Amino acid sequence: MKQYKELLQHILTNGTDHSDRTGVGTKSVFGYQNRYPLDPFPILTTKRIAIKSLTNELLWFLSGSCDNHKLVAQKCTIWNEWADTDHTSKFGRNLGDLGPIYSHQWRNFGASHDKYAIKEAEKYDAASSRFICPGFENDGIDQIKWLINEIQKNPNSRRLIITGWNPREQNNVALPPCHTLFQFYVRDGFISCQLYQRSADAFLGVPFNISSYAMLTCMIGHVCGLKPKEFVHTFGDLHIYKNHFPQVEELLSRRELELPKLILNPDKTNGIESLLDFDAIDINLSNYVFHPPIKAEVAV
Repeated sequence: MKQYKELLQHILTNGTDHSDRTGVGTKSVFGYQNRYPLDPFPILTTKRIAIKSLTNELLWFLSGSCDNHKLVAQKCTIWNEWADTDHTSKFGRNLGDLGPIYSHQWRNFGASHDKYAIKEAEKYDAASSRFICPGFENDGIDQIKWLINEIQKNPNSRRLIITGWNPREQNNVALPPCHTLFQFYVRDGFISCQLYQRSADAFLGVPFNISSYAMLTCMIGHVCGLKPKEFVHTFGDLHIYKNHFPQVEELLSRRELELPKLILNPDKTNGIESLLDFDAIDINLSNYVFHPPIKAEVAV
């Protein structure tokens, strides 16, 4: 993961001071790209990444759920700062209801909206195998199902794209999608993914983003009979928060360790059914060794 260290050093060397909505302040660059081979699995070893939280968040996204209580039940608290009363009440939502975030955009994009139903509980639709965000109908585009079907039927397509950015809904959530669009590329039995990320917290967020999209690409390849090849990470505003500088220096001083291997359940190879049926026990990292965690405060 020397690419990640080079990313941090690039910001420190070339970044400029930039104010931001949190009031913390950043050192920022605009436009950057890294490439990560997917075997072995790209994950930081210079600090511990909470792989269980990462896995549970990804499975939660895939389920279509926008209810933070379901994520907390899996002992994942990374969305708590945006699910409290201060944030949800701004939109008239129940505590824990994050609104139309990634999960909704991936599984029910463009769904009809009834603002009077926003206080209802999240519902699960068995026929479509997805949760429906309160205030929305079950009539949006399931981008994940569409993607898997298209990869299986038309792998050479240049339209293997999922978008998390819906201009109509971007201001209806406390945290509009940062990882906004991703595209897959299939060739010679291999699958790769490129993500465009409009805004990226280089120290806290980017390591999660790298491994989350790497995992998603491996899972999609697995259920479609393709081998994972590469994750390409493209950035808009890439920044280090000013209160993270000591942590960044600590990480840069640490030596890299050997990367692990991602092992997926060999029985989960049946397209979209298997992808939506994945559980945390079906996803394992073999020989993940790492330096101790480096704590840093998230900017909300």
